[in-house]
Amino acid sequence: MNHAKPLPAYLRQRYHGWKATTYAENKAWYLKLADGQHPRAMVISCCDSRVHATSIFGAEQGEFFIHRNVANLVPPYEPDGEPHGTSAAVEYAVTALKVAHLIVLGHSSCGGVRGCHDMCSGAAPELEEKSSFVGRWMDILREGYGRVADIKEEETRIKALEHQAVIVSLENLMTFPFVKAAVEDNSLSLHGLWTDIGEGSLNQYDPDTGGFAPV
Repeated sequence: MNHAKPLPAYLRQRYHGWKATTYAENKAWYLKLADGQHPRAMVISCCDSRVHATSIFGAEQGEFFIHRNVANLVPPYEPDGEPHGTSAAVEYAVTALKVAHLIVLGHSSCGGVRGCHDMCSGAAPELEEKSSFVGRWMDILREGYGRVADIKEEETRIKALEHQAVIVSLENLMTFPFVKAAVEDNSLSLHGLWTDIGEGSLNQYDPDTGGFAPV
């Protein structure tokens, strides 16, 4: 049985408002977009509703190829014949769209990262269950937790783990042969960013120092 229901009234109203204003005023641009996409960059960001990559960079529709998942993670390359949503998005962006830049965007107060922290520290045994989709996804970040586990202050440790979510993802991206090849021939550059939602700040990962500095 299909349980889908009509859109809530407020969403219908917003759509009709957009169609009558933004779309009507830019119809030629939308018709051009319909012919195909040519984004210069891919952004891998968190599902968190507060993270909005296009707003941060003032980007227009068609500029970014965006993939969102819990805690902005990239798993390692696993060509096992099973479905892999994030890996499929990376493959398409790099091999078909041939984006020039691939950005991993982490953020403050990430619920997924906190879940990983609690799971790895023994405070969330429910996430250890095989049936937990969130827990098994956050297994990708276990190595990152091991790198920050000795930090005494909890909030500092969690912030460091948010940074690790970006770093681990960058490391895993380089396990994809087509990503590695594109990076090595200088047709693709990888970037790690972390944004503080409340402050509106943006920090960039520096592989030379292993830390994050303001953009």
